[in-house]
Amino acid sequence: MGKPVLHTDAGTTPPSETGWRRARVAPSLAEVYRSVPVTGSTFRKIIAFAGPGYLVAVGYMDPGNWATDLAGGSRFGYTLLSVILLSNLMAVLLQGLASKLGIVTGRDLAQACRDHYSKPVSVLLWVMCEIAIAACDLAEVIGSAIALNLLFGIPLTIGVVLTALDVLLLLYLQNRGVRVLEAMVIVLVATVGACFAFELVLSKPDVAGVFAGFIPHSEIVTNPAMLLIAIGILGATVMPHNLYLHSSIVQTRKYEETAAGKREAVKFAFLDSTIALSIALFINAAILIVAAASFHTSGHHDVAEIQDAFKLLTPLLGAGASTVFALALLASGQNSTLTGTLAGQIVMEGFLEIRIRPWLRRLITRLIAIVPAVIVSLLWGVSGTARLLIASQVVLSFQLSFAVFPLVAFTSDRAKMGEFVNATWLRILAYLVAFVIAALNVWLLIQTARDWLA
Repeated sequence: MGKPVLHTDAGTTPPSETGWRRARVAPSLAEVYRSVPVTGSTFRKIIAFAGPGYLVAVGYMDPGNWATDLAGGSRFGYTLLSVILLSNLMAVLLQGLASKLGIVTGRDLAQACRDHYSKPVSVLLWVMCEIAIAACDLAEVIGSAIALNLLFGIPLTIGVVLTALDVLLLLYLQNRGVRVLEAMVIVLVATVGACFAFELVLSKPDVAGVFAGFIPHSEIVTNPAMLLIAIGILGATVMPHNLYLHSSIVQTRKYEETAAGKREAVKFAFLDSTIALSIALFINAAILIVAAASFHTSGHHDVAEIQDAFKLLTPLLGAGASTVFALALLASGQNSTLTGTLAGQIVMEGFLEIRIRPWLRRLITRLIAIVPAVIVSLLWGVSGTARLLIASQVVLSFQLSFAVFPLVAFTSDRAKMGEFVNATWLRILAYLVAFVIAALNVWLLIQTARDWLA
């Protein structure tokens, strides 16, 4: 493949007026940049834009979310469904801003940070983002290993090592083009959705209780135990690497780089991500609903670990329930590894302008996750991997604000966004979400530290 063609991000606007330090940048994910044509009727354009949102939605249903959803449902029934809904609405807003940044400026979030901040600040942001991606990868490694153990009896340590083989799958998919990768992700998302639709049918939840659960209750704030799990759900839902990923992957579409073309692209990208995140909302809600209908109503109020849920589902719901649950976990873990790889490539190239082969980048990231997972599984077994899974979510929570605040600031800057700058109401709402997420994650970190020190 030839050398990537540099492009001007501001159309006909002089570089000095774009608000960016550099007028020209190398395309994000250059090997697939603008590789998907967007032509024809409105319906055909909507189909052409369908895909990036599903890659993003994967991060909202990965194994890291399962523990908080299971704990919330088993302990408090349907009450915390409102928190899942609120988290999803925040995700829709932030992912919409991320796609708009990429489409309008021609920069992904990592490139935008490198352009705007000093080199030391950019390097610091890159290091923190790499730690977050490794933590996310750790959750996916553990989740996949647990699924292999539950389905086939493979020891956790061996299962962790086997997850390194997905490097070969990713390499194959990337060589086949972005649409093939997106199709694979959509199939796995559909698999997880179908599995939990099956679990919902078996669990026979209280429909009135489910609808009531989507209405916020004051008890969520006044009950410390419930508040802690609610914050955990919020912290585990919005993933920082998804913001980098979305701002890049939307640029694979070959939309017209005019004001009208970008406006249309922003609209279709938002539609794509909203539909995909609605599916993620269904899956997260389904995990909590199944836990509430199966465990809470039967008196099992302390089911917070995936292995415990697996053991109880078949006795409570009947044959096949546990197997389907584990299959969904495996599909979720494998899906997340694919999108985590792309995010790792994006942040390294965006922050440092260093390009290495995707398979090598993936192998490095996977080894960083495998080493602690192997050590913990050997020394402490199942209980240790469960604690490591929770720890990975705490690391993600800590890093999140360092991606959210720059994103909101960039999209609220008229010098950078021009006519696409956030409206006043949107700017206020976006900053409110950013501060709420920051405050809740700080609270989660404090409570987690207290629990570990107790």
